[in-house]
Amino acid sequence: MIKIENVSKEYKKGNTVIKNLNLEINDGEIFGFLGANGAGKTTTIKMMTGILKIDEGDIFIDKYSISKNPIEAKMNIGLVPDNPDIFLKLRGIEYLNFIGDMYDVSKTDRITKIHEYSVKFGIEEVLNNKIESYSHGMKQKLQIISVLLHNPKNWILDEPMTALDPTATFELKNLMKEHARSGNVVFFSTHILDVAEKICDKIAIIDNGKLLFVGTYDEIKKELKENKPLEELFMEIIKNEKEN
Repeated sequence: MIKIENVSKEYKKGNTVIKNLNLEINDGEIFGFLGANGAGKTTTIKMMTGILKIDEGDIFIDKYSISKNPIEAKMNIGLVPDNPDIFLKLRGIEYLNFIGDMYDVSKTDRITKIHEYSVKFGIEEVLNNKIESYSHGMKQKLQIISVLLHNPKNWILDEPMTALDPTATFELKNLMKEHARSGNVVFFSTHILDVAEKICDKIAIIDNGKLLFVGTYDEIKKELKENKPLEELFMEIIKNEKEN
């Protein structure tokens, strides 16, 4: 599970971008993290994965503190970042082997998985090309495969469907469901609210670093007393927050 406890973050003194955030993501859940651009989603994910320092509070990945036990915590994380431009001078296969080395994936397993997932996501023919030659969508697919390669318990995905073609989006959604059904965590941010409505067990809505709602789609409908698509309910919650 992932537990976020009383987490706050400032980029400048007096400019708090995350305000006393508390969340618990349980094993077996697909958890959607929703918010507008600048709401604090990526900042939260960067703190969850140890990229950004936490100013107050702590985050636990399977009981390991990302602040106090970063290596142990990170061994249980697979991150797809919001920007896939990583190690652009490497060839795709070199990057995947680098990830395999980092996470002690055996040669037999990595050969099998690299073949399986590169075919599934349609990039097997470009693995020997440099990443800098890839389209945005191809880079995104490579990042997803790198997570699948070492198959950590907790997937943390920042806008993972950005630039993916329909086939890759379909495959990713199925893999997310399968991962959660196996008792693991899938935590992902997204702007595609109809996807969140259909596949998430729980959602959280954040605005200006403040948590506005956490629960199921049925619970948000019950709270607002309206049977509407998640997209409309999301807009209503944001509107209510601004008016208050």
